[in-house]
Amino acid sequence: MLLHEGQKIVFIGDSITDCGRKDDPENIGGGYVRVVRDYLSIVRPEISLQVENRGISGETILDLKARWNEDVIELQPDWLSISIGINDEWKNVSCDDFRDTYRELLVETKSKTGSSLIVMETTILSEDSNDGKNERLLPYNRIIREVAAEFEAILVPQYQSFTAYLREQRGKTLTVDQVHMNSTGNLLMAINWLKACGFAQ
Repeated sequence: MLLHEGQKIVFIGDSITDCGRKDDPENIGGGYVRVVRDYLSIVRPEISLQVENRGISGETILDLKARWNEDVIELQPDWLSISIGINDEWKNVSCDDFRDTYRELLVETKSKTGSSLIVMETTILSEDSNDGKNERLLPYNRIIREVAAEFEAILVPQYQSFTAYLREQRGKTLTVDQVHMNSTGNLLMAINWLKACGFAQ
């Protein structure tokens, strides 16, 4: 990921991206987007970046489609980071609709903005690695990996990282309610993003 002066990075997604941004004077929120923004400010002090958080709680890929023009196309990002899929599983968005809509949005983005793409796997539905809930996300994550490959996007393997952590951790937590991140979960999300984009080891 090559960053230059004045470039704009747009993060779009659901509540995990939103993370209280509307109550934040900077409209960044208190989650992984803030950690990424602050880290990039430290490691690239010579450039100024525009970081936009366009997460909205409760949304699916179909909801993103309804606001894509306003929250992506009109912003003309240089980099677009997408995190979606948890609510699609909860709200029974079919895998076909998820795949078709995701592809449609990326085709539109490439043709109308020329933005480089960062595609994130989902995180988790449960911190119990033995209850089988997280496996419900596997079909959506397969689609996310497919579209990342098709559109030559940077893939952030959040699901793989989170589930691996859950298998190893002892008495630690990543979320406040099995889904929404605490500060540790947001840090893990940010680290995964930064690693995938070449900014951390």
